[in-house]
Order: sequence, then structure tokens, then C-alpha cells
Amino acid sequence: MALVSLSWCLSAALALLWSTSWPQAHSALAPENEVPLRPTTWLPEGKITSITLPKGRTRRLYFTLKKKAPAMSVTVSPCDLPIEWSLAARTLKDKPLKSLQWSTKKSMPEMWWRGPGTEEKIHSYIGNGVDIYRGPSYPHASIYILRLRSKQQNTRATVYLHEGLGSSGTFPLIPADPRVHTLGVGMTSVTLSWAPSASLTNLPHTQESYDYCVLVNSQQNYFSLCAARESMRKEKDQNQEKKERRRRVTVWPILKEWWWQQWDTYPEPQSPPSSLPDEYADLQCVCQGTESVCTVSELLPDTQYHFDVFVIDRLNGTSMAYKGAVARTHEEARPAITTLREGELRWVTFHDTGPKSEQFFSFHPRGWQQSGLLTLQSCGGGEKVKVTVSSKGQVLTSQAVGGDLVQIWLQGSPSYLIHLEREGTTTGKISAATDPALPGGLMASVKIQTSSAYHRRGIPSLPSTLQIKSFNRLRGCNSVTLAWMGTEERSLYCVYRRKLGKSEADAGGVSALTAPCLGPESRSDTERVLCKYFQELNPRRAVTTAVIGGLEPGMAYVFDVYLMRRWGIPIKYASKMVKTRKEC
Repeated sequence: MALVSLSWCLSAALALLWSTSWPQAHSALAPENEVPLRPTTWLPEGKITSITLPKGRTRRLYFTLKKKAPAMSVTVSPCDLPIEWSLAARTLKDKPLKSLQWSTKKSMPEMWWRGPGTEEKIHSYIGNGVDIYRGPSYPHASIYILRLRSKQQNTRATVYLHEGLGSSGTFPLIPADPRVHTLGVGMTSVTLSWAPSASLTNLPHTQESYDYCVLVNSQQNYFSLCAARESMRKEKDQNQEKKERRRRVTVWPILKEWWWQQWDTYPEPQSPPSSLPDEYADLQCVCQGTESVCTVSELLPDTQYHFDVFVIDRLNGTSMAYKGAVARTHEEARPAITTLREGELRWVTFHDTGPKSEQFFSFHPRGWQQSGLLTLQSCGGGEKVKVTVSSKGQVLTSQAVGGDLVQIWLQGSPSYLIHLEREGTTTGKISAATDPALPGGLMASVKIQTSSAYHRRGIPSLPSTLQIKSFNRLRGCNSVTLAWMGTEERSLYCVYRRKLGKSEADAGGVSALTAPCLGPESRSDTERVLCKYFQELNPRRAVTTAVIGGLEPGMAYVFDVYLMRRWGIPIKYASKMVKTRKEC
């Protein structure tokens, strides 16, 4: 216990001794106007100085001018954030004592900081654009103080001091009208123009140190090239961070992959620092050169873009920005959308002979159920036709349309968009002269009909086969007997006949068969023989017959049966050619 008390007393005595001796030695060297030490930077003349601006802290740069300097110019270029900067001239009454060696701890401006004198504010600026102060020098000024501050975030800025009249030639010249004009706006391109810079027009053709760089983005215009590069760097870092997050998803990588990744993580040897001409090599300039006209292509339709033009001095590593432009590309030409009326049967014709053609339709079903039936049938033979039904931007179904009837049930939406698209041919170009399914010389056609289904809950049933059968034993001189399959739903069936000539009958009746797409609306009333209703709940026994009389002996006839439905396109059975007997 005595040892602990003794050590404590010795520590207190030593602390007291140091506290009384250190201020005396320090006060022997320090003047009365001493201020706390702060970072101080002398601003050199004719050299670009880059400084870092911490958030909320004021950085001070000091400089003096030569006695014979009549004027000066100070150029401050913020990087990506607005800053505040001011220039003041301070006149001190007492000169510093050069005999005191203060260079190791405090610089000369710090010794004058609170000395007697006057300070006059010359210039101030708040913003994120390049600002230049030009003015005469102050003969009685002892020192100039440049204060810079960033309120938002940590940022960077560059400062350049020039002594004398006129331009320093370090920065490119911007014309009196620095605006970027839009000459033309298209769907995927924008043409820009701007007044040429005097730095390029006055430059001899042998020197190529100046050129333009046009940048485009969809976010904002930039006041400096540094801000544009900083934005690119942040975007690149964000993309890299997303990739890293995706890599972290793997919980336990394979040992072999882990081994090679360890070797890949070693840093590559650092390349030597790039020279000034290569400093802007990472810029993604959409236009680069000495021309003051630029056409930016490969843009997205109906999108707003920001265009910035910079003139770059690659020799000095400086740049100046024009006043950027904003333009919105034109939207894509919206296709004409035809409204389909209730129960309307429409022929869709593709007049375009190109490999791809399309048409759009809309349908609004009636009733609170919002149910409907879409029926389609292709009449183009070897044509490839595709239908896509969507609602509220979401694709509901997409399928091919052929010679067989296609039924699509619509339910649950107040409106539907129907997209018909021809994708080419399967067997080459089929002409209307060789294909009986193309009436009237049409290149390709699709029959389409939409109807509201108020009380239905699904797609109507179709016959199991569309073949017509004739009974040879029941074939007479003036009548024939036909049979075909029906459905379990009560429907109307209509029979049409057409008498063939001798040449058509001798050819086998192939050319005389009715085109699959021709419905009862294209037939004459004189060709209709009979119409009857039929219904059979058992699909296997849903067979109906009809005796067609009033025929001539020894003549060939083509018979067609149509299933007339309340909803959808009438269904045509395959044509059947029957010849009556000559003698009975």
C-alpha cells in the first residue's frame, strides 16, 4: 500500500512540473496574435491547383501579385456540386518579422491573420458553374485571400490564377452565345449545332490540341466535364456494387472456383499514370472532333435526353462547357386500332407484300360478365398468321391461325387488344389464282368475329369431324342422302348445293370445291336447299341426315353444310361432290 501511494505522488509531481514549465517555454516563442494552426495553401500563378472541399469547412488560399502586375484573373471550376467562393484583398499595417523562423510551424498568412489591417471584399459567387473574376490589382493590398466552401457534401474544385491583362490561354474560349441548339429531332436521333469556339477557329491547321466532346444522358445537364465524369464514375460504381451483390448470393462456392478466385483477387501491376492526351480517353463522346454539328443516333423513342457540349484543350488538360440542351425524341407511330363491333364478321386483308405485316383491333364485350368469344380462320393457304390478345399491357394468349377455326375465350377485362401479324409463307408466295381460299385476288386474309357471351361459361363445342358422308344405296336420279356430325348444343345447320358443268365434273371436282373461308354470307339464296335445327346430348350419336331432292339425273353437284352459331363464325364442313344416277 505504501508503494502505491509513493508512485501516485511521483506521478502528480511530474505532471505539475511539466504543466508549469511547458507554457513558459512556449510563450517565449509565440507572439500575442497567434491563432490556432489551420491548413494554409499558397496559390501559385499560372498553374491549375486542385483542392478538396470538406462539407461545411472553409478552405483558404493565399496569394500575392507582382508589383508591376496591372490586373489579375481568378478562375474557379467546381466539380459536381455547388460551392461558395469569395475573393478579398487584405491590407496589413505591420510587416512580419523575417528574423523569426516560423516556416516550420506556421506560414506567413497565419501570422497576419489577426494582425491590424483592413480587408476589402472583391468578388463572390455561389453556384456549380465555372466562374472567372477579372479585375485590376490592388496596389496597397498586402495579400489576397480566396475562400471556398461546400455546404452540401465533400467535393472538389480547381483554381487558376493569372497575372496580367487578357486571356491566359490555359482554358478554351467559349463564344458569346454558348447555347446548344437542336436542328432536328427524330424518333431515334437528334441533330445539334453550336457556335464554334475561337480557340478552334484561330488555331492553325497543323495543331490539333482542341476538339469538341458531346455527351448525352437522360438525367441532367452538367456544368463541367468534371461533373460529367463524376456522374459516370458513380454509375459505374453502382453497377459494380450490383455485380458484387450478385456474386455474394452463392453461399458455398465450389473449391476449384474459390481457388482461382483467390488468385484473381491479387492486384494487377499498376500502369504508369496517363498523360494529358489520354486523360479524357474514358469519355464516351457520341461526337468528337472539330465540327460544330453533331447527330446523335440510336436513341430511344419518346425519351427525354440532355445534351452537353465541351471544348477540350488536351495540351493543358482543361475544358469549358457550353450551355446544354434538352430534347425529347418523337414517339413511335402508333398503329391504327380498329374497333370490332358486336357480332361483326370482318375480313382482314394484308395488302403489304413485305415479309411482315400487322393490324390491330379492339373489342369491348357487353354485359357485367365481360365475357366474349373471338373466332378466327385463316384464308391465306400457306400464309403464317399469328394472333396475340392482350389486356392492359399484359399478353393473355398468342397462337397461330390456320385453316381450322380458332376460338379464344375472353373473360375478365372490359377491353381487349387483338394483334394480327403475318409472319411470311410456309411454301413460298401463293397467288390467288392457284389458291381457292383467296377470293378476289387477296394476298392474305383472315376472317375474324367477336361477340359478347352473356350467359355462356366457356367456348362452344365443335363437331368431332367436318366430313360429309353420302350413301350410295340411297343415291337416286333426283335425290341424294347426306349425313354429318353435329354437337350436343342446339344449333342451326344449312345445306347449300351447286350444280357443276361437264368439264368440272370430268376434272374430279377439285377446282369446283368451295373455298374453306367462304361462308353462307357469300352464297346465293337460290343455292340454299334447307336449314334444320339439331341437338344430341351424346356426342357419339350426334349424327343428323338430310335428303336433298329436286336434282337432275346424271348431274354432278357440290354440297356444303354450314353450322350456323349464335356466337362466332359459321363453321363450314368439307365440300362433298355427289353425282345423281342417270337411270333409276
